[in-house]
Amino acid sequence: MKETSTILVPSMLPIHFRLFTPIFAKNGYKVEVLENMKDSVKEEGLSHVHNDTCYPALLVIGQFIDALKSGKYDLDHVALVITQTAGGCRASNYLPLLRKALAMEGWQHIPCLSVNFSGLEKDSAFKLTPALIMEVLYAVLYGDALMWLENQVKPYEKIKGQTDQVIDDILNDLVEYFNNNQYRKSKQIYKYMIQRFKNIPRNDEKKIRIGIVGEIYMKYSPLGNQNLVDYLINEGFEPVLSGVMDFGLYCVENGLIDHEYYNRNAISYPLYSMAKGIIMHMQKQFIDAINKDGTFTAPDDFSEVIENGKGFIDKGVKMGEGWLLTSEVVSLIKSGVTNVISAQPFGCLPNHIVAKGMVRRIKEKYPEANIVAIDYDPSASKVNQENRIRLMLANAKLSETMKEG
Repeated sequence: MKETSTILVPSMLPIHFRLFTPIFAKNGYKVEVLENMKDSVKEEGLSHVHNDTCYPALLVIGQFIDALKSGKYDLDHVALVITQTAGGCRASNYLPLLRKALAMEGWQHIPCLSVNFSGLEKDSAFKLTPALIMEVLYAVLYGDALMWLENQVKPYEKIKGQTDQVIDDILNDLVEYFNNNQYRKSKQIYKYMIQRFKNIPRNDEKKIRIGIVGEIYMKYSPLGNQNLVDYLINEGFEPVLSGVMDFGLYCVENGLIDHEYYNRNAISYPLYSMAKGIIMHMQKQFIDAINKDGTFTAPDDFSEVIENGKGFIDKGVKMGEGWLLTSEVVSLIKSGVTNVISAQPFGCLPNHIVAKGMVRRIKEKYPEANIVAIDYDPSASKVNQENRIRLMLANAKLSETMKEG
C-alpha cells in the first residue's frame, strides 16, 4: 500500500519531524506530519477517548481524527502510524484506543501502523530496514543539535525571526545531504551548524536558564505543553531542553538493566551494548564540536546523565521516563540550571513518582533547586498553568537577584 497511501504522523518534535518526511519519501513512503493544533484537536480527543485517559493519548488520537475529518485526505488511501515502546503505560496502548476511535466514526478500514522494536503489533508493524534506521538516527541527532543551538541563540537574537530562518536553511541543506547519501558527514555538518548560529547577531545580556524535563510527549510537543519553549523565551528566559536521543539511549540502557537485574535479554544483550556504544559515539561528535568551538555550552554526555542519577534513584525504576527524568533534573542542577519545569500529564503515576516524588530528595542535596511540576490535561486552564510557571519564574528572578546582591 505504500505507493498509494499517505501515512499520517502525529506532531511532537517541530524540528526533527521536518527531516523525517523527505527521508521516508526517499525510501518510498509518503509521510505527512500533522500540523493541526486548533482547539478542535482536544475536542475530538475528548469525544473519542475517555477524559481520564492519559492526556498525550487524547491529543494524538484527537489530532488524527481532526485531520481525517478535514476533507484533506482520501480515507481509502490513508494510514496512521505511531510508535510503541512496550512499557507499562499509554505508550503501549495507543493503537487499541486509536482503533476504537476510528470504529466510532465507521473508519475501521483505515490501517494503524506500529513502529516498535518489541514485537508488538506484528501484523501492522512499520518495516524499518537497517539503512532507514541509520538515516533516522542521524536525523534525530541533527534535530537534537539544532534544537540545542536554537535555545541558546533565539532568546538573544537581535533580529526577531533570524534563528528560525537559519534553521529553515540548515534543514533544507540537510535534506540535500540525505538525498545524496552524504548525511554521515557529521563533523562537517556540525561545524557548519555552529558557524551559522554564531553568525546570528545576539544581545550580550545573560538570561536565567530554565530546564525542561517531563513525560516525553509533554516535554517536546508544543501541542501538549502549550508552546512552553516559546513562552519561556517570550518571558525573557533561556530554555534548556535535552535531546530526544537521550530517551532512545534510556530505552537501550533499560535492555541492559533487564539483563543485569533479572537475567533477561541474554541473547540480545550484546546487541544492546553495541547499539549503546554506537549511538553514544555518534552523539559525542556534536559534544566535541561544541567544545572545540567554545561559543556555546555543550549538552551532557549520556554517561554523565546516568552517573548523576546515582544516589537519588535506582536504575530499576524504569516505568515511563523512570530514572532518566530524575537523572536529567540532577544533571541540569549540576550544570548550573537550578530552575526546572517538569511537564507531565495529570494522573501519570510513573512520572509523578520520578518527578514530584523525587523533589524533596533532590532538594536535600541541592537546596538551591527551584523545581515545579506542571500538570496538563483537558480540563486544566492555560491561565492556571502559566500562573504556576510565572510564580516559579519570579522565584528564579529573586534567587538570581540575591546572588548578585
